[in-house]
Amino acid sequence: MNTMKKTLVFSLLAVLIVTQLYPLFWLLTYSLKTNEEILSASFFALPKVPQWHNYQEAYESGSYLRYLGNSVLVTGVTMLFVILLSSMTAYAITRFRWRFGAAVLTLFLIGMMIPMQATLLPLMVMFKNINILNTYFSLILPYIAFQTPIAVFILSGFMRSIPHEIEESAYIDGASIYRIFRSVILPISIPPMMTVCILTFINIWNEYIMAATFISSEKLKTLPFGVYTFVSQYSVNYGNIGAFLVMGALPVIIIYFVLSEKITKGMVAGAVKG
Repeated sequence: MNTMKKTLVFSLLAVLIVTQLYPLFWLLTYSLKTNEEILSASFFALPKVPQWHNYQEAYESGSYLRYLGNSVLVTGVTMLFVILLSSMTAYAITRFRWRFGAAVLTLFLIGMMIPMQATLLPLMVMFKNINILNTYFSLILPYIAFQTPIAVFILSGFMRSIPHEIEESAYIDGASIYRIFRSVILPISIPPMMTVCILTFINIWNEYIMAATFISSEKLKTLPFGVYTFVSQYSVNYGNIGAFLVMGALPVIIIYFVLSEKITKGMVAGAVKG
């Protein structure tokens, strides 16, 4: 019976691994093919001769560094403010004894249910009226607003489990609320904060709808826009598109695998202790 259970578990894991890794493998082979191979019957076959020059052309013609810099700037600033705002909010909700703490947390949970697409038109009108349309702010502000609720949810679940005796001893020693938050609560909350950072990074790095709606200047566009460099009125360079997609996904893959253990610890800490 145990052998059957192990076989079933390993079979399920094998299926999950194949379904998760195959798209990455397919994209890699896609990026090394010619247009003729991609459009022919050998669509799923390995490339006959790897077209490594696709990566050079994608790097040079796709303005990779410019789009990469814009993505790093927007994502980095968003992550910084999400961590700052969500940690302070979660601390106030879970560690202070006030009447409306549960109600405020509920409002943030409701914010998780609002679809991003439903806010595009009102945000565009609002940003146009205050003259920040087609600027970094038109991306950073809504990104912060949409990523903060899930961050508050994760951090509040963890902070609720921190013993109050830790804060009381620090308060007796003369530490202020700000000092307790900075020197006691934040160091303890590093695992869930790392989870928040990675989730925010992945969501913002790959976001396209808002970027396409609020940004029209070539100088401000983020990495997903580089794909359109290889699409013209009469032709499409599919190999270069595949290479650009691989280079765009590479930072996310590297960061995820490097910090995967911290992500797991953060999610478990927030779920179990909360």
